[in-house]
Amino acid sequence: MRELLKLALSKIDRGAWARFFIAIFGLTLAFSAAMLSTVANEAGNAIAGIILASSALLLAVVVGIAVVPYLAKRVRIRRVRDALNYEVTREGTIYLVLALVIGIAALNTGNNLLFIVVSAMLAAVVVSGVASAMVLLGLELEVIVPEHLFAGSVAMARLVLRNKNRLVPAFSVSVVPPKHKKAKKHITMHRSSFRFPPKSAPGKEWFLWPDLSVRWETEAQPSEELFRGTVYFPFIPARQSAQAEVELSFAKRGSYAQSGFGLQTRFPFSFLTKTRTIAMKREVVVYPSVDSTDEYFEMLPLITGEFESYVRGRGYDLYRIRDYAMEDSARHVDWKATARTGDLKVREFTREDERKLRIVFDNPEPGRISPEGYERGVQLAASLAWHFAGDTTELSFAAPGYSGSNEIYEFLRYAALVQPKPGESVLDGLEITDDYNIVITPRKRGSIPTPLWNCSYFLFLE
Repeated sequence: MRELLKLALSKIDRGAWARFFIAIFGLTLAFSAAMLSTVANEAGNAIAGIILASSALLLAVVVGIAVVPYLAKRVRIRRVRDALNYEVTREGTIYLVLALVIGIAALNTGNNLLFIVVSAMLAAVVVSGVASAMVLLGLELEVIVPEHLFAGSVAMARLVLRNKNRLVPAFSVSVVPPKHKKAKKHITMHRSSFRFPPKSAPGKEWFLWPDLSVRWETEAQPSEELFRGTVYFPFIPARQSAQAEVELSFAKRGSYAQSGFGLQTRFPFSFLTKTRTIAMKREVVVYPSVDSTDEYFEMLPLITGEFESYVRGRGYDLYRIRDYAMEDSARHVDWKATARTGDLKVREFTREDERKLRIVFDNPEPGRISPEGYERGVQLAASLAWHFAGDTTELSFAAPGYSGSNEIYEFLRYAALVQPKPGESVLDGLEITDDYNIVITPRKRGSIPTPLWNCSYFLFLE
């Protein structure tokens, strides 16, 4: 029974219920003040009637601005909730204050013209809310994101906004990222113990009693978002669409997610900023940068030379024409090249099945190397894979936890999400094949298995 009661209490929105009772209390006070103002006026006490009437109107306005929007956002019906998600602008605040002043003056003087002015001003606010709600509820958003994204590079995404209304055009609409609530802090109780003296060693304390400790815990912040700007659409005709290009730029690799987008407008009078939140989850994986760095330019010729020396041999595909050496066979002499240059030239061939390259990323354990060195190693692995993927080489990959295919984008996705992880080195169980290996590892030279030395080029992470 106690567990059921706790479960029921945990589902109650305490903040909403507190605001609800505050609103009831405030409206009760406003009603009481209005009734007392009537009694005071009939009794001939004009000053008390003015004070009580002004207080009643002020309490009603405060409840309407501070409590009603908060409760309206928690309505379960989606359309009502979206339509009431608004904020009062600075212009709207000034406008409402003027309406309040004129309303107090109308109550105090009984001037019918002032009542008409106040009614027109409040009607304009209602018209503003209804018109903006009609505009936003008739819109449909489509977000088109590129399939492959790289850190440090700029990509273009497309936002398509369709107006489904048959008669009503859309004016002054902005696509904005959703607003996240501020991180809330809440108190949690944890079991602990009270010891005296406080800094005594275990077993040497004078008193040791069970105790409870109080901690402030902060809710987790949302993950990094892929869309952080604002895109403005001035006009969308009825039953038509408009689109805009948005630049996407990511400083580092990883996964980026966004749970929704907001459609925002101040149409027609800028009294209210109304926002309709669209639940549209988008998640992208940003690959490591494959842009060439100075370190990459220094290593690539050495790696290419070692690889080409490894695959050099007899076969049917011409590898190169070079000068004759004493150990070369006479049947490999290229007589046309010899006649053209005047020096003996021989042909070298490669076998197609020998042009196999395997990129091995030996993921280190946490703390083995610096974060900068780790990111540099991941970027080198991705850059080399991207470079050799465009060649005629048969490319494969090996890494701890990697079970994907030999497709380049599968390995880039792995490189985008990989993090240091404890475990055995991938080099200990690596099968020696005909492939030439480019090994990126944090291990020292003396701990490398001997069979790998003859068919590998090593990049040591530090």
